[in-house]
Amino acid sequence: MAMIKRRIRGDDDIPTGSLPDIVFMLLIFFLVTTTIDMDKGIPMVLPDRGGEFKVNPENISNVLINASGQVLIDDEPTQINMIRDVISGKVEARGLDNDGKPKLIVSIKVERSTSYNDYIQVLDEVKRAGATKISIAEPEK
Repeated sequence: MAMIKRRIRGDDDIPTGSLPDIVFMLLIFFLVTTTIDMDKGIPMVLPDRGGEFKVNPENISNVLINASGQVLIDDEPTQINMIRDVISGKVEARGLDNDGKPKLIVSIKVERSTSYNDYIQVLDEVKRAGATKISIAEPEK
């Protein structure tokens, strides 16, 4: 009889010695190539709360926005596309202060249920009109 040699089979394992290295390289790759978008918000510098001083009431223009998007400038209904003309006329009528900035202070007040889009459109139009002193009043509770 012929002798049959039996092969001794080794373990059929998959070598995992380099697996931690591969995982580490994938982690570094994703950390380096991933970007995180940061929302910048509204580019305005707001003063600290509570600093109060007396202002001539003639230099204040009140802008009210209700929940349905209707705008009142000094109690007169105004379309959003007309805000720039109305406010720029008021800015010119009030003149400039000692610093060379317009005297007009625009106070914007909204209802709590006002659309954010309407609020931003009005704010943008007031800025485009040349108003530099903008007061954002708190909505009534």
